[in-house]
Amino acid sequence: RKIICSFPRQVDSQVFDGLYRAGKIELELVPQGNLAERIRAAGAGIGGFFTPTGYGTDLAKGKETREINGRMYVLESPIAADVALIKAEAGDRWGNLVYRKTARNFGPIMAMAAKLTIASVHEIVALGELEPEHIVTPGIFVHRVVKVPRTATGPAGFKQAA
Repeated sequence: RKIICSFPRQVDSQVFDGLYRAGKIELELVPQGNLAERIRAAGAGIGGFFTPTGYGTDLAKGKETREINGRMYVLESPIAADVALIKAEAGDRWGNLVYRKTARNFGPIMAMAAKLTIASVHEIVALGELEPEHIVTPGIFVHRVVKVPRTATGPAGFKQAA
C-alpha cells in the first residue's frame, strides 16, 4: 500500500501516522505541480515527462535524470487510479460535470486518469440543461453520478460541532 501526495499531514492524520510508522504504508512525496502533471499524463496516455522540479533533492533519488539544453531534469512517471472519487457542483445523468471554485483543479484530471470515476454532485440536472461551454469534465470520463446534498452549515463550509 502506498500513498502519493504533496502533503500527508492533517489535523486528524493519526491513522496515516500510525500506518506509516508501523511500515504498513509507503509514502511518496511529490511537489503539487508534479502531482497534477503526473495525473494529467496518465489521463492523456503520456508515458512520462521531464521536469526540473525536484532535481538534486531527495525527491529525485532513484529517478532517471537528463540534461536538456544545459538544464537538468527528472523523469516523472504518470499516476493512474483504479477509482477516482470526485466532487462537482452539478452533473447530468450522462456524467457531464460543472465545478465550483477549486474543485475543478483535480476533478477533471482524476476523472481522465481513473478506470472508474464516481462523481458526487449537489444537483443532477436534466440532459441539455448544462451550458455546453461550462462543462469541464465530459461524461465519457464519468461512470457514476451520485447526488449528495449540501450539509455544510458553517461560514467556512464545514459542519459545525454541537
